[in-house]
Amino acid sequence: MSVHAAFDLVRDETIPEIASDVRLYRHKKTGAEVMSYINDDENKVFGITFKTPPEDSTGVAHILEHSVLCGSRKYPVKKPFVELIKSSMNTFLNAMTFPDKTAYPVASQNLQDFYNLVDVYLDAVFFPLISEDTFRQEGWHYEADGTQMPLAYKGVVFNEMKGAYSSPAALLGKVSQLSLYPDNAYGVNSGGDPKAIPDLTYDYFKNFHRRFYHPSNAKIVFYGDDPEGRRLEMLDEYLSQFDAAPVDATVKLQPRFHEPRHIESTYAATEAEPGKKTGMITVNWMLDEIEDPETVLALNVLEHVLVGTPAAPLRKALTDSGLGEGLTGSGLADDLRQPYFTVGLKGIDEGDGGKVETLVLDTLRKLAADGIDPLTIEASMNSFEFALRENNTGSFPRGMALMFRTMKNWLHGGDPFDSLTYEKPLEALKARVAAGEPVFETLVDRHLNSNTHRVTVLLRADTTQAEREVAEERERLDGVAEGLDEAGREDIVEITAKLKALQDTADPPEALAKIPSLGLNDLDRVNKPIPIERDTLAGARLYTHPLPTNGVIYLDLAFDLRRVPAELLPYLSLFSRALFQTGTAREDFVSLTQRIGRSTGGVGASRSISMMRDTASVAAWLFIRGKAVPDKADELLAIITDVLTSANLDNRERIKQMALEEKAGFESGIAGRGNGIAAGRLGASLNPASWANEQSSGVSYLFFLRELLKGIDNEEGWLRIKAALYAIRDLVIDRQSMVLNVTSDAGLWNAFRPKLEGFVAALPASDAAPRLWLPSTPVNEGLTFPGQVNYVAKGANLYTLGYEHTGATAVALRQLNTTYLWDKVRVQGGAYGGSASFDPFSGGFVFTSYRDPNLLETLAAYDGAAQWLKQGIGEQDLVRSIIGAIGAIDTYRLPDAKGFTSLMWELTGNTDENRQVRREQILDATTTDVSRFADVLGEVARAGQIVVLGSETAIKTANQERGGFLSVTKVL
Repeated sequence: MSVHAAFDLVRDETIPEIASDVRLYRHKKTGAEVMSYINDDENKVFGITFKTPPEDSTGVAHILEHSVLCGSRKYPVKKPFVELIKSSMNTFLNAMTFPDKTAYPVASQNLQDFYNLVDVYLDAVFFPLISEDTFRQEGWHYEADGTQMPLAYKGVVFNEMKGAYSSPAALLGKVSQLSLYPDNAYGVNSGGDPKAIPDLTYDYFKNFHRRFYHPSNAKIVFYGDDPEGRRLEMLDEYLSQFDAAPVDATVKLQPRFHEPRHIESTYAATEAEPGKKTGMITVNWMLDEIEDPETVLALNVLEHVLVGTPAAPLRKALTDSGLGEGLTGSGLADDLRQPYFTVGLKGIDEGDGGKVETLVLDTLRKLAADGIDPLTIEASMNSFEFALRENNTGSFPRGMALMFRTMKNWLHGGDPFDSLTYEKPLEALKARVAAGEPVFETLVDRHLNSNTHRVTVLLRADTTQAEREVAEERERLDGVAEGLDEAGREDIVEITAKLKALQDTADPPEALAKIPSLGLNDLDRVNKPIPIERDTLAGARLYTHPLPTNGVIYLDLAFDLRRVPAELLPYLSLFSRALFQTGTAREDFVSLTQRIGRSTGGVGASRSISMMRDTASVAAWLFIRGKAVPDKADELLAIITDVLTSANLDNRERIKQMALEEKAGFESGIAGRGNGIAAGRLGASLNPASWANEQSSGVSYLFFLRELLKGIDNEEGWLRIKAALYAIRDLVIDRQSMVLNVTSDAGLWNAFRPKLEGFVAALPASDAAPRLWLPSTPVNEGLTFPGQVNYVAKGANLYTLGYEHTGATAVALRQLNTTYLWDKVRVQGGAYGGSASFDPFSGGFVFTSYRDPNLLETLAAYDGAAQWLKQGIGEQDLVRSIIGAIGAIDTYRLPDAKGFTSLMWELTGNTDENRQVRREQILDATTTDVSRFADVLGEVARAGQIVVLGSETAIKTANQERGGFLSVTKVL
């Protein structure tokens, strides 16, 4: 091993837990620290993180995070970030603002692409252009199209945070955090408060970058199978341009409270139905700095013990109380210098806040004094250990997960290696538990019961708040306007026009050419195969995938949901949860949950409903997915047998609790997924699969839950609900139509096969036939909720408009999303996002916007897409969009995800041959193909359906201007 001359090797360790050699380097000239992970993971990761503690809630760190990626010294274009999205093979590309840091991570499986990403990001963070126009665009600015026009605020982050503050759940979480840390950086909103963002000046913004974006304040990570020497060379090319500098980025410790505090706040709501519970509450504790690895691990296990499952004792006490409809975001937040623990209920009577607080405190005191059920502890310990050893981060790159795992200690002067090894602290913790030591009871007593640094936050519904906030913003803007002379008003009009002109002006081709990109010759013409063997087992279809799974057996069971009649579709979500959360004939749901935790890596249910490829058929499946090590395979199958054949679907109280949780979760999460809600509502008229999804998870499902809860307490209503759940089980649980899918190390399958065969043979058989589902009638609809932003959708079924899809459609969409919609909806419109999506199986196409201050303007942008696309795109843009489209296909997957993806291909008729043809069509796409897509977009502009989720005022105003084109439905 040779160390680059510009770096000192501080530490070098081999860490078996993460199968990596890990080296800590320090750059000699600047002091920048680098963690270098060397392993055989092809999903390479780079990340650079700066400690950026804010001093106020103007969102400076967040706005800067957006802005540095809008052009740099080496890459002087308006949006190098978007050019990378368009043309990179990345498996991750983004940036994130946290309460005390800002991180810029990227990942790719392609080495040259990885180097391209690293170079663009390093130049962006160290040498950004961050002009005042960028600050205005990404942060905030006054906008007016004429000197007599009223002023308005515009800015991407400004509207993003308006959306965040429209979510009661997000608002509660933020108030809870801020209330615990009134005297340090964690007591302000690093993302930005919309009321404070307009106080941010360009000078302060620029100075924030000078203060914190310096190598002396940087923590850098490389991970994967790329050559280590090149990592250090690339870094030194940038770092060596700086000298060491003192950077005061310390997050000072929050002084402890000597007695608990209580805070009340409000959120914007509409007039509630009589009897509706609209309050939300959390009880929050700040913990001291914790550096001991065993204590850190134990606290994470404790989180699972207390609230990690529906049967966890603190969570169960709250849900069983009847005081609320569901848990708030609860658990341990351990990525801050001083962590905090939070727990609470939403959907409470506002007068019951004291009762909830008392219940939380009494439950914790009782657990500490009387002891926690040893089976609960055993289940949590096993679940946590299984997760550590499996190291399954899903689609999130493993290197990034490690980066964030180490960052808390590393950022604040601790040892980054402490969080990488777990064998010693885990074995020590297990030994203490096995010896009968009350480990978790002691933690509860010390960190919660005896902790006076506690804040209880009650959030009340305020039906006048939304209107009041609009009026306050208008008053503030009018006050600014009144203080302007004619020259000042002309300046704002001129700035508005200049910014719009800049946004409309294309980057010079020679500047765009500087953005590094792969070429078409760098792309494989053949799809990467996923190994599959097709067979039958006890009459059921069987797929197996021999893949290296580190000794874990992944089992997927698929049951045909097409047998469910239309009127029972809204029950599917409750049915899926009820299988695992109501208990069985053998045990109550607490015992079942403990059994799952003690014996498996997890078992649960999910659903997928889509159209089949190249047919008018629906593919609708209930999945039971589980994982276990081989010596627990029998128990995994026994658990699944019990839940499928004897789940207590007549457990009235649990069904009611789940319905309340589903309703409360939907209502509190509307602002976070408004684009999906609007798109789902629109899609219900496009094809039967989308209609079924909307019935079982969309706005229709929310309305269904509200009606179900009105009737569940009377005998007639309950009998109807119970009958529906049992009917679904009898129709769906059938070994003859079931599909089996196993992903495991090849050597494990032979021993598991006979066990699985016996399991299948014992399941019931059913001869139910598929039912007919029909899409709804198209309606232009305005869905109202008390938010400050809109989510605007417009779409149509392109196949009914005569469009013939090829793989080249993906290229046209890539160009549309990364250029036209990015510019028109986000950059110029000020929305946080805008996109277009197309489902080649159904023909469904939809435009959507996210956290959008506009409505009619966004619809006009959608309608202009056809004309823009018809103008054609250049060869450079075409190639880049082809590369990006292939990158979306060649996504990185862990073994279990490969097995499940292959199963989905089988169930939807997406054959290897079809996918290969699509890949070749993408690679061979031409500008003519892109222009052809413009023709059908013209038809969408003319005949497309519209659904908007937005404020009542915005929808009413749009209806006044467009002659009542939206029917109005109140959602919240």
